[in-house]
Amino acid sequence: MRRFVGLVILLLFTIPFGISISGCAKKAAAVQFCNGGDSGPVVGQVTTITLSPKVYGVSLNYGSIGQISPPAATDCKGNTVSVPSYTYGTTDKSLSIVDVQPTTGRICAGHWNRNSGAGVADFTYCIPATTSGTFSIIASGGGTNSNPLPVYVHPTVTNVVLGPPSSSDPTDPNNCNGPDPATNCSPAAYSTSATSCTINPANGCCTTPLATSTSYVANACLSQGSTGQLAARVYAGTGASQKNISCQVGHPTFTPETASIVTIDQNGVATAQAPGSTIITSNLANAGSSAGFFSTCPPVSIALSAPGFSGDATVTPNNQLPLNTIVKDKNGTVLTGLTLEYVSTTPTTIPGASTITPPFPGAAGITAICQPPSCNPSPFNQIGLFGNGTPVLSNELKVTAPGKNSTALYIGSTSSQYIVPVDFTTNVIGNPIRLPYVPNSMVISNDGSSIYMGSSNELMTFNALTNSLSGQDATVMGQVLAVSPDNTTLVVTDPTRQLVYLYTSTGPTATASGIQTQYGGVGTHAEFSPDSQTVYITTTTNQLLVHSTLTGWTSVPLTNPANDVAITVPSAGAFLAGSTTTARGQCPITTTTTVNGLPTTSNVFYPQAYSGGPATDRLAATNDGLHILGATVATNSLTDFVFSPPGVPTGPCDPAGTKFNPTPGAPLVLPGVTTTAITGIDPTSDSSIAFVTYTGTGSVVPYYAPGTGTLANIQLSGSAIAPVAGVVSADNSTFFVGTSGDNDVHLIDRTTLTDQPTKTIAPKLPGINGGVAVPNLLVQRPRASTS
Repeated sequence: MRRFVGLVILLLFTIPFGISISGCAKKAAAVQFCNGGDSGPVVGQVTTITLSPKVYGVSLNYGSIGQISPPAATDCKGNTVSVPSYTYGTTDKSLSIVDVQPTTGRICAGHWNRNSGAGVADFTYCIPATTSGTFSIIASGGGTNSNPLPVYVHPTVTNVVLGPPSSSDPTDPNNCNGPDPATNCSPAAYSTSATSCTINPANGCCTTPLATSTSYVANACLSQGSTGQLAARVYAGTGASQKNISCQVGHPTFTPETASIVTIDQNGVATAQAPGSTIITSNLANAGSSAGFFSTCPPVSIALSAPGFSGDATVTPNNQLPLNTIVKDKNGTVLTGLTLEYVSTTPTTIPGASTITPPFPGAAGITAICQPPSCNPSPFNQIGLFGNGTPVLSNELKVTAPGKNSTALYIGSTSSQYIVPVDFTTNVIGNPIRLPYVPNSMVISNDGSSIYMGSSNELMTFNALTNSLSGQDATVMGQVLAVSPDNTTLVVTDPTRQLVYLYTSTGPTATASGIQTQYGGVGTHAEFSPDSQTVYITTTTNQLLVHSTLTGWTSVPLTNPANDVAITVPSAGAFLAGSTTTARGQCPITTTTTVNGLPTTSNVFYPQAYSGGPATDRLAATNDGLHILGATVATNSLTDFVFSPPGVPTGPCDPAGTKFNPTPGAPLVLPGVTTTAITGIDPTSDSSIAFVTYTGTGSVVPYYAPGTGTLANIQLSGSAIAPVAGVVSADNSTFFVGTSGDNDVHLIDRTTLTDQPTKTIAPKLPGINGGVAVPNLLVQRPRASTS
């Protein structure tokens, strides 16, 4: 029996426990040592604690409270390690300048309240320091200490001024030992340097400034790709009590408002990027302060060309013609990566782009523009400083797309409630289409899709592709003066409400008003710049209204009312018709002053660029940029304002403003014509000829060949009395002219300069008071030729 019991006990100790050990036990995780061996620090244990910002530290005004950023703990492999809690300490044993709450890392620029009594908890408020100093905060956790984080305590910062670094020149009054040192004299500037400095106890500055790269020059720009060392001068107090504390505030950080203009590294080295200027903010004392600005040099020249052509270019419709630009600044640096605008004088046939693809035959002038805000921007109070914030124009490249196209013509009248479409691909005169109201004006979008007609009741939109009314907006009434080249904006003037509207032409006109903005006044004529960013509007009073997407509305006072406006080619400004012909430039007159050590500008926008020209009623610019043509009833004549090649000023803006110097030719009398009003001057897009329309009598169409001084007439056929309105076909082959007397539309052949009586169109517009109305509203769009 004893033997049996002993055997059972032996089995219990051997088999079950053996099974339990081998089958159920868990193995302990293998320990991984940092050195890959079998001893030393273990992976997963804290080896490094980092307090940030390591380079800049923390800058605090007397009595301010700061907060340490959460520490980052890692092991020997750089893996993030979680630490349950940290303890914070300060190297300021007196706890009078830099004091820290041990459990939270809140910093007091002075000393925390402790044992205050009256139920006030410790670390509730900060008792301000009275002495400047620099001490470090250290965080402990997981058996490891962090890097020391410097804390700079100083008087309250009242002003920070960006400027050139202090020099090592002992004769420079603003060197590190002088009365106005910069932050590159601060011991903190050496925190990223392998060297240290000797400190001047009189001002706490290093006796020698930190060696820098090329110094930043406050009164100049830097070329793209160039570098400059930024520095600041930091002040406490105001007026006579103002004191330089640049060496007490630590390492400033510099942040550009527009990062595309400049990048700045942790050492304050700025690298110029895209042209323009930007505000630089310096972060000190836990607050950002506008310290100054930085300028990357703008272009001074944009050379536009087409490969394979030494001058003017030719491209077959629907083929591509890439354009080349070489952009340089004042230092000869070739600029890259710019956002240039490519604009066209005739976007319907040859749209502006970096690669030209004409959809139809025609001719145009192409210009490349460095246009703020997409290129060469600046803060408003820096516009014009060093050339930033103002446009830069290239030379004009003349492009021709040879061939002929067909035309869709739309005929209306200010005395008829109908519009008649004519399709010359089929030579079919459409039936009159009734409109809701009698139009008082008519314009067509450059893409040819929409016709906008004003009336005393509403704005009407007519779909030119389907020949049907597509929109009505009764909230906007009056005359439509212009449509922008990008087809997005109309200028509408309401003489009853005495308002001028900028209206969104792509909005849902049937359900809501598309008014973008409005200004008081009654407009008479308007014209957009080719980039659609600026529109000039003449009014019935002595003011010119200008709206720019950059500066908004500007009311420009005039000596006398202007009757018409024509934008120069390229778009450096606008000429104004009136009792004397004048011009306004797009470049402002810039005056630079220094405020609190910083340059700032004031500008006179759209200043006078030309005055004293002969009287004109209507104006037009030729696409070659060499002529402004004007005509007037007063002397029944036409004047050619001639520019010497290459034409109007291009390149950068002159701080004194744009100046135009055309030579007005002797007024040429319109022969055999008695005018009561000049209704239009219509140059062909190739600038070879211009037609004059008028009300009155004469039965002829006057035409002028720019530059030749030759004015002649084209005899109208039939019973036509006067050419009251006209439009040139996109391919320049035909001038369509509506006439009084017969109330027809005549077709003038561009090659023979003759009326073609067999092609005369009789739209037979029903008059609002009976009879047939005079066709004095004409617009056209090109169509692909079928022959």
